[in-house]
Amino acid sequence: MQDLTAKVNLVLDAIDSARGNSDRILVAITGAPASGKSTLSAEVLRRLRLKKIDSEVVPMDGFHLDNRILDARGLLPRKGAPETFDSHGFCHLIRRLKAGEDIIYPVFDRPRDIAIAGAGYVSADTRVVIVEGNYLMFDESPWSDLAPLWDLTIRWDVPMPELRARLIQRWLSLNHSATNALRRAESNDIPNAQRVIDHALPCNITLSGLPEK
Repeated sequence: MQDLTAKVNLVLDAIDSARGNSDRILVAITGAPASGKSTLSAEVLRRLRLKKIDSEVVPMDGFHLDNRILDARGLLPRKGAPETFDSHGFCHLIRRLKAGEDIIYPVFDRPRDIAIAGAGYVSADTRVVIVEGNYLMFDESPWSDLAPLWDLTIRWDVPMPELRARLIQRWLSLNHSATNALRRAESNDIPNAQRVIDHALPCNITLSGLPEK
């Protein structure tokens, strides 16, 4: 936990500097799938709330297109790739968050593999909004339109061998067989991770090392 704590402290210091007198700041935590974004986001959120700072985490994954739409478009085997999200809808959400509005947004239920509409909420009083997702600083349209909207950008950079192991374990934890977990990771998740790495825009902070779970 010590390594994670040091990274969280670095992020918290950067958030304090970015806040200034702003009513709300948007913090992007990005990286390849299974890089540790959710772990980092949750701990930063916990620490901000201990400091009595109104904060929320908004995951990008709620904007996964439904499996029926992906199937109709021939994209179901590529679920998780940039083109399998409602990218324009997500960009619209970020602009509304930037404007300081009350926001209701969809949340992804990973075990059920569906997005649930209206499951997340950010009030107008929220001072720090942490957004976590693979494509927040991604040099492909329309994702690249997000870059000017963030007040602080953080990337967790994890070596590909560790990402590969984590992506396989993700499927194993959902009760897939070892063969199926390996097939799913190698046919889709690992190429998606490589695409995130290959098309990454520079961030304010890059964290390296292996995230603790």
